[in-house]
Amino acid sequence: MDNDVHRSVSLRASRRPDRSNNTFHIKGDGLFGVDKSSSDHPIKLIWKRGFVRLLLVGGILWMLLILVVLLFHIWTCQSSVVLVSAICNKDSAVFQMLHTMGLVTPPHRCSIPLANDPEKVAIPEKKSPSKFVQSLSYFEEDDANANANGSESESSALFGGHQSWKQREDSFKVKSSMKVHCGFMKNGGAEMSPKDVEYVKKCKFVVASGIFDGYDTPHQPSNVSPRSKKLFCFLMVVDEVSLDFIKKNVSVRNDEWVGIWRLILLKKPPYDEPRRNGKVPKILTHRLFPQAQYSIWIDGKMELVVDPLLMLERYLWRGKYTFAIAQHKHHKNIYEEADSNKRRKRYARPLIDHHMKIYRYEGLEPWSPLKQTKSDVPEGAIIIREHTPLTNLFSCLWFNEVNLFTPRDQLSFGFVVYRLKGSFKFFMFPNCEYNSIFILHPHTREHSSKIEWVKSLNELKGNNSGLKESRGGLGLWSPYPGDLDSVILPPVARTSKAG
Repeated sequence: MDNDVHRSVSLRASRRPDRSNNTFHIKGDGLFGVDKSSSDHPIKLIWKRGFVRLLLVGGILWMLLILVVLLFHIWTCQSSVVLVSAICNKDSAVFQMLHTMGLVTPPHRCSIPLANDPEKVAIPEKKSPSKFVQSLSYFEEDDANANANGSESESSALFGGHQSWKQREDSFKVKSSMKVHCGFMKNGGAEMSPKDVEYVKKCKFVVASGIFDGYDTPHQPSNVSPRSKKLFCFLMVVDEVSLDFIKKNVSVRNDEWVGIWRLILLKKPPYDEPRRNGKVPKILTHRLFPQAQYSIWIDGKMELVVDPLLMLERYLWRGKYTFAIAQHKHHKNIYEEADSNKRRKRYARPLIDHHMKIYRYEGLEPWSPLKQTKSDVPEGAIIIREHTPLTNLFSCLWFNEVNLFTPRDQLSFGFVVYRLKGSFKFFMFPNCEYNSIFILHPHTREHSSKIEWVKSLNELKGNNSGLKESRGGLGLWSPYPGDLDSVILPPVARTSKAG
């Protein structure tokens, strides 16, 4: 009996778990151990899992945000609504990436109805007849003793001359024989070297461009036919700053050639403002290259992608025009364009207002469908011309306005058309075709001039008077022969992005 009881107790004892062994086993397992270090592990595990989830959620949200931004960019760049499409930045790296991927196409482009073969284009044998102006000559000696109001002025000659208000008024009266101010006054600057003067004498067909103050490097035209390469002179007008910059950044052959472009150096820039200097070859192409019968101007930041001979056939010869320029993308009204220039800080705001008050005083109405022109505001980066006496007169008068007032040439174009009272006919072609002529490249750096930030005339007085240009825009500071205080500028409807 005692043996049975002892056996039963021993059996129960043997079945009782060994707590020390069990404890050691659990500690060794490291999952639910009872020691202090193992008791913190569930919290750490939860924290780690939460952090991973947070990273995943954050990454997903970030990717969704990028996707939304890209979709918004695609929508704005593809939209046909002006206010929406104006948001799209076509110069951005994002747009270029999306365009490369085929997700967006450059907006406001359309095919140009060009002739099929440059080799078969017939070049007119005779110059276009000039109905209103038969003979045009230019003032070349500057009257440095009188400026626009007839008072004493600086002794040095000005490139644009000291044009009086009366001379300006008379220049708009179209006659068979005319003599007008047209830049290039003796000792006024913008001088070409003798070898360049000799070279351009042979240029009857010209593609011209310009780079000033080192803002660009030459971009080689593409799709140029062998016939056009033989027919055209490709002339890139530069100042000394730009020439040095180009030589440091681009391969220049014989100090004169960058690819197809012949570099034409203008010594002694006539103005303080590089943008105003750039208007010399752009508007006065006929004076810089007097032997040219036809010219195509394209801004230095653009790469021409259309054969120039086909451009002459499309924009001049087909419709028997002598001057062609594109319609502005957003604005038809000069006063609207002026308001946009103020918002984008393209020049001193009070001086833009003064400029517009002169035009309003002289009768310029805001553009309306009743006008004979498609628009009063062009895209001035591409200009196609036959150099007839009338188109040369228009270019001179356009330049005189740029010389006297603000350097924003888009503000002056429609005014000169208005003052010529219908005698100057031109082809203003669609903006979508304009955008198909070139590929736009960004400037090497942003342009900024202190005068562009001026908000009031008081900022241009006293110690800050040095902000004023000393050789251009003098008409803004000369007493105007009319009461501008009574002029009220037309209200402007802002239909485009300020910039």
